[in-house]
Amino acid sequence: MFIKAKQSRVFQDVVEQIQNAIISGKLEPGSKLPAERELKDMFNTSRGTLREALRVLEQKGLIEIKLGVSGGAIIKRIDTGIMMESMALLIRSGEVSLEHLAEFRIKTEGSIVELATQRATKKDIKELEKLFKRAKTYYEQSDWENFLLTDEKMHTYIGVMTRNPVFQFVQKTIHDNIHLYYNEYLPMAQDRTLENLMDFKKIIDAMKAGDEVAASEIIRDHIKRFNDKMLEKTRKKPKG
Repeated sequence: MFIKAKQSRVFQDVVEQIQNAIISGKLEPGSKLPAERELKDMFNTSRGTLREALRVLEQKGLIEIKLGVSGGAIIKRIDTGIMMESMALLIRSGEVSLEHLAEFRIKTEGSIVELATQRATKKDIKELEKLFKRAKTYYEQSDWENFLLTDEKMHTYIGVMTRNPVFQFVQKTIHDNIHLYYNEYLPMAQDRTLENLMDFKKIIDAMKAGDEVAASEIIRDHIKRFNDKMLEKTRKKPKG
């Protein structure tokens, strides 16, 4: 499966060979890489270089290194967990401004909602309506925290409706972290929550009518309107 690493770039070549074997399916999730001594001979490299390459693969989430007699380098299933964590840290660090986030969401979420409307099934619409009713209940109870969590689930489910894992990843990552901005710049209250709720009702109605253009315009307007409210709040917020 593996060949001697190119001596001009041994470390990089070891990482790439193992990574390609995992991505191509030659190494399946749950299987184990050959023992360290065998790998060292296969790649014709030092133990130090091999161990460093394995650490990089572990950081990428491609393998899990287990210690003990039955341990070794175990192949992991590829998922978006690490990418989501990196995106979340970027948002939480403050490196992503409100303007950056709004611009990104207007461009991407408009397209996501459009595609979701085109591909929506009756089951999808029912699920969205169920989430909407739950959000409405929390609104009536003035339970803003659970309202926001349900709002997050509605946005995430629209990503699911696209049947596209990239859009699903984007929606989940953004909406798992965006409420940090709401908490700081625009805490939920009765009027804001009702406005949010009514926007979502309009989106669902447009989806039920199969009007992807209207659904897309509604979400774009929603994002811009709430972003403008947050920007206004930042201007009024005292510095220091």
